[in-house]
Parts: sequence; structure tokens; C-alpha cells
Amino acid sequence: MKKKYFKYINTLFVVIPMTLIMAFVGLMRNYGFGEDWFFKFLKAWSVMLPVAYAAAFLIIPNARKLAEKLAVKE
Repeated sequence: MKKKYFKYINTLFVVIPMTLIMAFVGLMRNYGFGEDWFFKFLKAWSVMLPVAYAAAFLIIPNARKLAEKLAVKE
């Protein structure tokens, strides 16, 4: 695999399970296992996945810079 695609695929593999877990927990907290819970879950997850994927590319570089600044100070 080309190295230029690695960060995109790596981020996707982090975002997919995180959004699955978050959608499931949020749905269970708000609605429980009611009627059509699975379709509500898929609907919530289908919105969360692209939002989280885009947000990760904004947050990760800034978090890395902040962590490097804090680590260098010590």
C-alpha cells in the first residue's frame, strides 16, 4: 500500500469502531431496545461516521502539536 493513503485508511479504522460504540451507547441510553432500534442505530451511525471522519483530520494534527509541546516542556 502506498504510504500516502495510510493515514486515511488508519483513521477510518479508528473512526469506524468508535462511532459504532458511540452510536450504540447513545441509542441505548435514549431509546433502549424498543421497536426498530436497529434501524435507529444504523441511521445514527450513518450520520456519525462521516462527521467523525472529517473531524478526525481537523483534530488529530492539532492534538499531536499540543502533545509535542507539552512533552518537550518536561
